[in-house]
Amino acid sequence: MIDFNKLQSAEVDKTYYPFFSLDNCLLDNPSCVALAKDFPDIKSGGSIPPSSINLEESIKKLISDLESEEMKAILEEKLNVDLSNSEIVTTLRGFSRKKDGKIHTDSKSKIITLLLYLNESWEYETGKLRMLKNEEHLDDFIKEIPATLGSIVAFKVTENCFHGFLPFEGKRQSIQMNYVYRKNVKTHKLRHFLSSLFK
Repeated sequence: MIDFNKLQSAEVDKTYYPFFSLDNCLLDNPSCVALAKDFPDIKSGGSIPPSSINLEESIKKLISDLESEEMKAILEEKLNVDLSNSEIVTTLRGFSRKKDGKIHTDSKSKIITLLLYLNESWEYETGKLRMLKNEEHLDDFIKEIPATLGSIVAFKVTENCFHGFLPFEGKRQSIQMNYVYRKNVKTHKLRHFLSSLFK
């Protein structure tokens, strides 16, 4: 599902914190074109663990590609990190709330964050992730990431990895994958499990 050669050739921006992105990292085949329609219909906000929801085979295969050793090797090389003492936590998001998108950095328990967007199209000015230069202004961004099918961004979690997006409410489909320090994995998984149970 994922074109690893494309990812390998993506340029890393290290000006503020290391990240790279592509407008479309998917292979050119019918299964990939159908991913937006195959994505589960999530009507609530927040992150959902894949194990707590019924998934189409295409989405399962895509998650398998994201969690593969090939992807891990690319992330280690491009973002200059050691992932040997980490585990993967993958979640799905299908609905954005008005309160989402506020400027933040990711928790220190995470080593890398990867986001893959799976919307058929995106005609809205809001809801597009912005990699930011600081914690004060959403308009002062390094790059704006499309929310369209196959758009991907991965960044090293640092003290200044500020990101966010202009408020948007509605369907906004994405897969988030984090490499988390092994000692913190149970806490992350429990939080997502309880959250999905509540939803």
